Amino acid sequence: MDLLTILGYLSALVIGISLGLIGGGGSILTVPAMVYMLSVSPVLATAYSLFVVGVTSLAGSFSFMKKGLVNYKTAAVFATPSFLAVFLTRKFLVPSIPEEIFSVGDWVLTKDIAIMVFFALIMLAASFSMIKNNKRSLEKKSGEIKFNFPLIAAEGAVVGVLTGLVGAGGGFLIIPALVLLANLPMKMAVGTSLLIIAVKSLIGFLGDVATQEIDWVFLGGFTALSLVGIFVGSYLSSKIDGSHLKKGFGYFVLIMAVYILVKEMLF
Repeated sequence: MDLLTILGYLSALVIGISLGLIGGGGSILTVPAMVYMLSVSPVLATAYSLFVVGVTSLAGSFSFMKKGLVNYKTAAVFATPSFLAVFLTRKFLVPSIPEEIFSVGDWVLTKDIAIMVFFALIMLAASFSMIKNNKRSLEKKSGEIKFNFPLIAAEGAVVGVLTGLVGAGGGFLIIPALVLLANLPMKMAVGTSLLIIAVKSLIGFLGDVATQEIDWVFLGGFTALSLVGIFVGSYLSSKIDGSHLKKGFGYFVLIMAVYILVKEMLF
């Protein structure tokens, strides 16, 4: 086992720790780690990411459930269109993308390059969201819980498509939506988001089981390390200020996004 492979497996711990510490962000590293360190194809990596993110987020959501910090009504309204969108995206949209999309001279935009570039753009959006760190402004908007059903459902569908395409949980989109559109308190938004991410990611993964050849031994090992990470992160969250970590992690994700764009577009 070479150094790059070892680092790839260690990244699973980092993914889980990030989820445990700041309630999100770690899943955005799953696809780059699998593609660049563990030599998994981008399409298969997005499928594996759905499983890792789903199982890890589900484990993380249990502590919020015990504390009554999951709003099941909001989760159902948001998640129903999201479930459908992510499953249909993985089942039909991703397999329908041609292997060669278009070419300019000697440069060819392949399916793998397109997925990684789109993923990098999502990483950029996620990094800006984490760097901005608008938790306090969101807290001020929290109060009596109320619902904007059409907007919540529409946001759920959009996040579902993005999750289906790139395999990331979309917590950086879901949490602000739950706070601003459903008026949930911040901690309840995080707990509800973890449950939504878990279920929609696992349902999306089902769309890949019939179309992808899954290496269950590899996937199980990677997921197990991620689960260890989330419990470590949850323990550390009571001792470390997550807001500072979130901003620092945002800069790291920004650097990773720029690296992917340069590597895929220029090299």
